[in-house]
Amino acid sequence: MDLQQAMARHLTDTILPFWTGLTDTVHGGYTGYVGYDLQTDPDAPKGCIMNSRILWFFSTACTVLKRPDLLYYAQQAYRYFDRFVDAEQGGLFWLCAADGTPLDETKHTYNHAFAVYALAAYYQASGDMQALHRALALVELMETRMTKDGQYLDAFDRAFHPLQNDKLSDNPILTARGVIAEKTMNTVLHVLEAYTLVYEACCDARVGERLRDLLALIRDKVYNAAENRLDVFFDSGMHSLIDMQSYGHDIEASWLIDRAADAVLTGEDRTQIKRLTTRLAQGVLTRALTGGSLCNERVEDTLDTTRIWWVQAETMIGMANLYQKTKNPMLPERMRTLWRYIQTHIVDPRPGGEWFAAVDAQGSAKPLPIADPWKAPYHNGRMCMEMMKRL
Repeated sequence: MDLQQAMARHLTDTILPFWTGLTDTVHGGYTGYVGYDLQTDPDAPKGCIMNSRILWFFSTACTVLKRPDLLYYAQQAYRYFDRFVDAEQGGLFWLCAADGTPLDETKHTYNHAFAVYALAAYYQASGDMQALHRALALVELMETRMTKDGQYLDAFDRAFHPLQNDKLSDNPILTARGVIAEKTMNTVLHVLEAYTLVYEACCDARVGERLRDLLALIRDKVYNAAENRLDVFFDSGMHSLIDMQSYGHDIEASWLIDRAADAVLTGEDRTQIKRLTTRLAQGVLTRALTGGSLCNERVEDTLDTTRIWWVQAETMIGMANLYQKTKNPMLPERMRTLWRYIQTHIVDPRPGGEWFAAVDAQGSAKPLPIADPWKAPYHNGRMCMEMMKRL
């Protein structure tokens, strides 16, 4: 079986059945937690990020696989989306109880970006113009209430007063130094990702202009040319706060930035960005691809050799994207080797399992949840669909 067929089969036989099985027929949406022991908690809180990622996944799978039956599962997440909407002050809550009661009223730019991403995908799958209008309304909100001097702040209270960004700035070294990042590479990257999909869906001129601004921000401020990496945490002036490289985010960024550049740039501008992403991806693979899989991150002089589930998925796409640009003959075998690693160590072989969240350097699974407010079928489902399209 070739890699393309393997991706299609894994999507159909493993990822789709697990997530369709989490449909919540009592509260709506999807069950918010599956423990390492594969026991579900039907009353667990539900995160807006998780719901958005599930909405994106089923919408995109419906489109890519040409399976109208999957629209039902996208609609299940779309209907629950209303529970996160703050009807009084606008925007989206971070976390709700299973019944939809708000538990964490934080308004976070990262969270809103995933909602935009999901609504654009649902519009593409369903043709529902309301979903597109909602996506564009969230873009407007982000641009008017979540930016300062044209750049995105991360965290706000319910009334959109800035908060400390503890949700995406929980690095222990920063904490020990009493530093909280006001801006993060992670938020910039996923706003870029969301706006790219919206632009592909409707070619909105303002979204296109902001995409060009984001690409310039990444090129000039987020990308560290001297170290060939994306810096991770920033102060209000976009000055890096820590010597760190997140290998998973960098390999993910290498293809997400290319996709944005293809959408809105031409000529030398696009060529320049693609040189940057080629160098970035090559640097990640040189530094962190060991034993057929990718390490997690390096913080100052400390290398984290944990193999995180989503990092391996994004590495597959990043290598496929790099191969399309460079035709490096070593990359196909590296992709096959990584896929064997994923099958052997990351895919949960137990009946009813999906992917382990993380394994140690020896390949032993860590006892972490199989599904939770962060872990959804966005990365591994996207890996399958991107590889199916690219190979």
